[in-house]
Amino acid sequence: MKDVYLAIVLAPLAGAIIAGLGGRFIGRSGAHWVTIIGVGISSVLSLFAWKHLMFDGGEVYNAEIYTWLKLGDLKFSVGFLVDQLSVTMMLVVSFVSWMIHIYTIGYMRDDPGYQRFFSYISLFTFAMLMLVMSNNFVQLFFGWEAVGLVSYLLIGFWFKRESAIFASLKAFIVNRIGDFGFLIGIAAVLMYFNSLDYMQVFSQAGTLENPTLSLIPGMEWSVLSFICICLFIGAMGKSAQVPLHVWLPDSMEGPTPISALIHAATMVTAGIFMVARMSPLYELSETALSLILLVGAVTAFFMGLLGLVQHDIKRIIAYSTLSQLGYMTVALGASAYSVAIFHLVTHAFFKALLFLAAGSVIIALHHEQDVRRMGGLYRYMPVTWFTALIGSLALVGFPLTSGFFSKDAIIEAVHYSQLPFAGLAYAAVLAGVFITALYTFRLFFLTFHGEERMDRHTWEQLGESPGVVTFPLFMLAIPSLVIGAYLVGPMVLGDYYKDAISVSAGHAAWFNEMVSHYSGAFDILVNSWKHAPVWLALAGIFVAWLCYIRYPHWPGRIADMSAVIYRLFVRKFYFDEVYQAVFAGGARNAGNALWQWGDVRAIDGFLVNGTARAVRRFSASIRTLQTGYLYHYAFAMIIGLLLLLAVFVHQLM
Repeated sequence: MKDVYLAIVLAPLAGAIIAGLGGRFIGRSGAHWVTIIGVGISSVLSLFAWKHLMFDGGEVYNAEIYTWLKLGDLKFSVGFLVDQLSVTMMLVVSFVSWMIHIYTIGYMRDDPGYQRFFSYISLFTFAMLMLVMSNNFVQLFFGWEAVGLVSYLLIGFWFKRESAIFASLKAFIVNRIGDFGFLIGIAAVLMYFNSLDYMQVFSQAGTLENPTLSLIPGMEWSVLSFICICLFIGAMGKSAQVPLHVWLPDSMEGPTPISALIHAATMVTAGIFMVARMSPLYELSETALSLILLVGAVTAFFMGLLGLVQHDIKRIIAYSTLSQLGYMTVALGASAYSVAIFHLVTHAFFKALLFLAAGSVIIALHHEQDVRRMGGLYRYMPVTWFTALIGSLALVGFPLTSGFFSKDAIIEAVHYSQLPFAGLAYAAVLAGVFITALYTFRLFFLTFHGEERMDRHTWEQLGESPGVVTFPLFMLAIPSLVIGAYLVGPMVLGDYYKDAISVSAGHAAWFNEMVSHYSGAFDILVNSWKHAPVWLALAGIFVAWLCYIRYPHWPGRIADMSAVIYRLFVRKFYFDEVYQAVFAGGARNAGNALWQWGDVRAIDGFLVNGTARAVRRFSASIRTLQTGYLYHYAFAMIIGLLLLLAVFVHQLM
């Protein structure tokens, strides 16, 4: 299987290199064919690896491929760990990326950077596969930074736009903040475990449950809590959790296919996967789990609220991603790692579907993205309408859709958790169901139903997107409908992950109590009508219909009556302004002060120019002794001779 796993990783890389370096020679069609074939190979082989491991009795693969660097007893190596967790991620990442590659042919067909874009998205897939298949922290960090680098390139793909440049820099800088904590966490792992190999670290985790360290004199921290929190800070950056979430909405400046790839299968899922992979460490730190639970709850609730007031079709979906990532983070904090990955899987399909459907609308409207200039599109784009409806229903957790099974499992898991902040988190995710349904169907109704608000020129050219765009929509709509019912049994109620995920006995007891009430997908469906989430979702859809179809004047009146709250939502809780003033502005002011007082005055003024002035003045004083008159020099010689005689006589006495 070693060759199969190498091919899964290297096929997208080969496509990226050929399209990137040889794009001029192979042309536009050559660039998309070589990358689509590369990612297609990776997807098919990932399916084969999943079948081999899950159905054919294959063994978990954990081996070193080669040693990159050796320092004494410490080795930095490239290796693969392919178990139930990583093979699931491999299949999701490669398949969703494959569909996005095909979609990109239609979306980017007139773009001058066509070959470059295909090279970047194929490289993105390679980086994410390296991350999820790693068996050590060094390779994990390589994949972690590689997805950050490629996201910077893709968000700023249209580099002639100032907004794209700003968004790419914002994403890069915010992620560097998170990655600083992540790197400290890895350094602490190396310091205390003397190894960077997952299995060696996990096997020693129990020995560090009690040891402490002192960051501040008089304050003792658990070593494991410190490591886990530092690693989670990295996850907060990658998976856009409050307060490191501000980069994700601005990432919409990139082309729509990359928005789908970042939000569904790569960048933002990296943090969720990493915490699940590190479950043997997190299970020994309830402090870290409580923090994760709190951060996830805040993100799930408050970021969902912001989706209610956005007008850009892609930004509404972006805030939806922030909220859904909060749900996954809440599940991680409740030790329901399997449920978090389950929602990650279902979310990947329906979120990619929603973004690609939004891209189909943008193509039809000649790159118009304001939902206030849309409406009634179901008449002209029936395929896009139907697939967007499936994605929307899955997002709100409508019964039988994939999102229904995964989101309800998260809510139930948090309900049974006994960790600190579990009650707060439960209230947040429960309220988030109504909010999600409201902003999702606000988007759906404003885009596809109601009054047609586009200009006449656009209206005359309206039509369905080409087959190369709609085919991926159908391919993503199918799992958005059925994969939840298929996977809920093994992933939530069964032992799908086996030893890939570790849960302590105490935490497992809460989870087992939850699953004991259900026997399968049908049982979950029947019992769901007894619980609040389904009714909250239906209420959100109904309120959206009232506000945006039946009484479209209501939202304006509500905004006027709650002007302060509405302004708070529109300004995104002033996170951007605070960061701009305190951090960006503060850094600029500190830099200017250091330049003025340090560089200009201290270094240039005192050390460099000051030294030069002192030498010049001293030289000017000495120069006055050189008069050029012979009698002056004779007089000086006589004075010098007399001084020498005086010293000599003094010594004799």
